[in-house]
Amino acid sequence: MPLERLQKVLARSGFGSRRRCEQLISAGSVEVDGRVITTMGFKVDASKSKIKCDGRYVKQEKRHYFLLNKPKGYICTAQDEKGRRKVVDIFKGVRERLFTIGRLDAGSEGLIIVTNDGELCDRLTHPRYRIPKTYHVVVEGHIPPDTLEKIRKGVWLAEGRTAPAKIFVKKILRQISVAEITVYEGMNREVRRIFAKFGLKVTHLKRIRIGDLELGSTGSGRFRPLDRGEVDGLIKLAR
Repeated sequence: MPLERLQKVLARSGFGSRRRCEQLISAGSVEVDGRVITTMGFKVDASKSKIKCDGRYVKQEKRHYFLLNKPKGYICTAQDEKGRRKVVDIFKGVRERLFTIGRLDAGSEGLIIVTNDGELCDRLTHPRYRIPKTYHVVVEGHIPPDTLEKIRKGVWLAEGRTAPAKIFVKKILRQISVAEITVYEGMNREVRRIFAKFGLKVTHLKRIRIGDLELGSTGSGRFRPLDRGEVDGLIKLAR
């Protein structure tokens, strides 16, 4: 096999995104043939070298790709000191180490991709690819037309200006508005912060689509494997 960067081998083997694997290398958690490696860009032949990460030998794992309808109350981090329920706990029957592609906060629900493919995770979360993510949103009060136009043009947040979003109001009731919004970045709590910028509180947030991949009829807390066509569709999004 050709030589590959160590962080790429780790990511492909299910130790997290490439950025996470770089952190593991920097922390001195990775050994190659008995030697601790902390140099970024170090190259290995994965078929010949004995690689250990966090005390475990690195193996080329079977890749898993799941669509999960995340329930409220679950967090997307792999470890939590507060003992909160984690998305990965739902996948108790899968032996390989899994992680989420992107995140939904504990108060949100809906579509999230769970995998052990660190390469795909890196691509789908990289801001340059602008992967469209669509949400069903309920906010308190009514959304003024000029607010909709401002959101469509981009909103200034702490990290910078958001890309122009697609948004339309589906229903207006006495005290709430129901909308659908598509954003293209992966900023932390981006949708909630966009509405908060205009004094609007989000009371319900559910992701229903990533690219062409739809949540569909998958029930809350349930998951299903992605088929080959769906995986290929995600890969094409990040090219």
